[in-house]
Amino acid sequence: MRIGVLTGGGDVPGLNPAIKAIVNRATDNGYEVLGIRRGWAGLLEYNLDDETDKSHWVIPLDKEAVRRIDRTGGTFLHTSRTNPSKVKPKGIPDFLREEGKTYTEPQDFTPHVLRVIEHLGIDSLIPIGGDDTLSFGERLHHQGVRVIAIPKTMDNDVYGTDYCIGFSTAVTRSVEFIHNLRTSTGSHERIAVVELFGRNSGETSLFAAYLSGVDRALISEVPFDIEKLAKLIVDDKRTNPSNYAMLTVSEGARMIEGSVMERGEADAYGHRKLGGVGMVVGEMLQELTGQNIVYQQLAYLMRSGAADSLDLMVAANFAQVAMSLVERGESGRLVCLQRGVYSDVPIATLSQGTKRVNVAELYDSDNYRPKIRHILGMPMFLT
Repeated sequence: MRIGVLTGGGDVPGLNPAIKAIVNRATDNGYEVLGIRRGWAGLLEYNLDDETDKSHWVIPLDKEAVRRIDRTGGTFLHTSRTNPSKVKPKGIPDFLREEGKTYTEPQDFTPHVLRVIEHLGIDSLIPIGGDDTLSFGERLHHQGVRVIAIPKTMDNDVYGTDYCIGFSTAVTRSVEFIHNLRTSTGSHERIAVVELFGRNSGETSLFAAYLSGVDRALISEVPFDIEKLAKLIVDDKRTNPSNYAMLTVSEGARMIEGSVMERGEADAYGHRKLGGVGMVVGEMLQELTGQNIVYQQLAYLMRSGAADSLDLMVAANFAQVAMSLVERGESGRLVCLQRGVYSDVPIATLSQGTKRVNVAELYDSDNYRPKIRHILGMPMFLT
């Protein structure tokens, strides 16, 4: 049997340990493993008519190749946000362009990817990624490719699983940096605005705020009133003996009657970057309150460095579940954690909903802060 493994979307700590566990178990079983580089781009940009070295896109993996990769973060296979089913004109590889044809709309190159998979002799494919990466995995499953998906995203927003690889480390990093930022914020007696990743789900902002004890937290799920927030945060600062205050902001947070802030031109696959809401919130708070602001966008620092112990464990265990499914000849499954138990669900579950914060149970919408009281019966990460 030959297994293909790839990582797509944003990198998170824990990807390398998952790859290593897959390769080690597959090798013990006598299987071959191909590492597909740069996410789905490794298959999209694989030119079947070019006989030169293809190691830029696909490499064989054995125990020696992965022996030390679990000691570092990121993904040694590299990653991209490529989705071969919706490639914008500027992202189309030259060898796939038809001579004389003008491209103005996104193109679907799934048939080419299927030919590459057949050419490579891949029997089972294990994509590790978030919604967009895994949605193309679902597409391939419906085209007859055996696909077992592993969820990763530090936003923890893949529908169908309580936990995604990378979330614990992202929260751990955020708490650490928030506590470090207290020294400067307190010394200068300012208000700190810490912007965290979180497009559709505010879990990173919510749990980082909960665990670090910040004063207020803005999350993607609940639009906020900036004037009300200003009054609350000034009161927090005034009642703090050290005369400072802190709040976290999800990058997907928005003001009442406002919209989520995106910036820059869309990439070849239609993605625009989020970010900047924290700066806007900081500037408006300074104008409304007259207080000086410390604005810190944690961004890629949240996903930098090696995985913490929990992500090491979940990554390795998700890989073991995935390999068990491969060994049984399964396809179209999503490895998951549900209420603390390792399991799997149909990969189609991805598109059946949007995973978001349980606002009623975990958040005080009137005061913009975590409100976590009813813990009995909840899973470890309360999701």
